[in-house]
Amino acid sequence: MTFKTIIYPSNHSFPVETNETILEAALEHGYTLAYSCRNGACGVCKGKVLQGAVDHGNHETYALSDAEKAAGLALFCCAKPKSDLVIESHEVTTGNDIQVKTLPCRVQKMEKLAGDVMVLYLKLPANERLQFLAGQYIDILQKDGKPRSFSLANAPHNDEFLQLHIRNIAGGAFTQHVFSEMKERDILRIKGPLGTFFLREDSDKPIIFVASGTGFAPIKAIIEHALHVGIKRPMHFYWGVRKQADLYMPEQAKQWETRGIKFTPVVSDEAWEGRTGFVHQAVVEDYADLSGHQVYACGAPVVVEAAHRDLTAKCRLPNEEFFSDAFTFAPKN
Repeated sequence: MTFKTIIYPSNHSFPVETNETILEAALEHGYTLAYSCRNGACGVCKGKVLQGAVDHGNHETYALSDAEKAAGLALFCCAKPKSDLVIESHEVTTGNDIQVKTLPCRVQKMEKLAGDVMVLYLKLPANERLQFLAGQYIDILQKDGKPRSFSLANAPHNDEFLQLHIRNIAGGAFTQHVFSEMKERDILRIKGPLGTFFLREDSDKPIIFVASGTGFAPIKAIIEHALHVGIKRPMHFYWGVRKQADLYMPEQAKQWETRGIKFTPVVSDEAWEGRTGFVHQAVVEDYADLSGHQVYACGAPVVVEAAHRDLTAKCRLPNEEFFSDAFTFAPKN
């Protein structure tokens, strides 16, 4: 059975089959709703069902609570229609014309920057280039059919190699393969670019970047792009890690400081001379009023969710000015 879905406020409409999610159908028909994980873990695609009913599907409770469901909210990456729908969701128009490609690539270089962080440099075939927006991610396609998703850490202008920052996750089959078996010149298949985490260049608002761990990767790409194109907006980058040694590219951030970008590293699990505690709490302490700012947050879901909750509730950040990508350490379906 097919149901009609209308997006408010654009009034765009598209058909949705009962066996597909609202996000899948929207993307299929050329309407890009904000999304990231595609498996109900990050909350980026959360929107309101104004009319009609949905099956909420499988999702993490921290991404969508029962109270939010009762208030009409849904995760469009999981929700499937039970009737015709009217939904309220922001549509992303930038990048809609970028082609998603499936390409082979070669592991050109492997660089271990910390005990559990490997940087991969991927080389595309000589006649191929991947057009993408800084901050987007790619899927690495596996024989088991489950893609592994990683943010691109290089800016679009610096595309000789695609750069990925991979953390060795306990129980992560692919990440353990990277650290124990992968070698230079191995061939991979990738699909991308994907996601709606990228800099909104039509704004002149000051920017706060919040990263935890390897959430540094897409933030790095965005900052390098902003510097390359000459964006003059004030920027402050907060990088949260457990231990000081986890700041695996400190010289990069220090270089950005020489070009006017504030840098605040925050360590949570050991004493040191700098800021300590939770990274989003450092932002709360420094910025009582974020009503005129944009925030870009990337990292573990618990960090992204805490940042969204506290910066909107305590610091007056407008909900629509919070942009995020949560690393779920699971396949993005």
